[in-house]
Amino acid sequence: MRIICVEDYHQMSKKAANIVASQLILKPNSVLGLATGATPLGMYKQLVKTYKAGHIDFEEVTTFNLDEYYGLNKENEQSYYYYMYDNFFQYINIDMKKVNIPNGMARDIHKESLAYERKIRSCGGVDLQVLGIGRNGHIGFNEPDIKFEALTHMVRLDEQTIQDNSRFFDSIEDVPTKAISMGIKTIMHAKKILLLANGKEKAEAIYGAIYGKITPELPASVLQLHPDVVFVMDQDAASKLDLEKLKEEYL
Repeated sequence: MRIICVEDYHQMSKKAANIVASQLILKPNSVLGLATGATPLGMYKQLVKTYKAGHIDFEEVTTFNLDEYYGLNKENEQSYYYYMYDNFFQYINIDMKKVNIPNGMARDIHKESLAYERKIRSCGGVDLQVLGIGRNGHIGFNEPDIKFEALTHMVRLDEQTIQDNSRFFDSIEDVPTKAISMGIKTIMHAKKILLLANGKEKAEAIYGAIYGKITPELPASVLQLHPDVVFVMDQDAASKLDLEKLKEEYL
């Protein structure tokens, strides 16, 4: 585990983008696992700048998104397909045939989940998985008490997650209550994991993920078992950590 603490959201975004860019320079045909939400937006903007400057190329890249709301079609402005295209894909030279996002309108979720898993494996697995973290410690949409052995599956969103995501919708009643998400086991199979966190509201979850007991009650705690995980966070998200102790252990 490596811990990187920077001053603010902008610096977090730049550091994260540099890590992703380095992955693409070393392996142009990388398989990237991508996250949505407010946290990685700055990273995507930095990656677009790096691409437009001619330093990285997405032509050979394959992507798999962590999750998608159940019941939203990809034209819906709150779908994660729309988010990815609107904030990232339209600005880079990625082949949209190599973009993979769970189908939130699938009639047979079990079949859709199995197909998603097979496609990840057929591509050789995820080289670099980007994650955010919820206030309750969820990664992807894997809420507390989700079994660690879970693969891609349907999840029922916690009230906390619905409340947190309601800011993106006209009303809380519009927030989907279910989603399709990569499972913990799927995430842990990634060769490298990059977790981003900003803001004081994430501080407790970050502390638990790094120092807490490894338990499904705090899904991100399982990352302690991964052989190559990097946490990049701003000072607010790191506010409950003993940074001097971290320098000795991780930095």
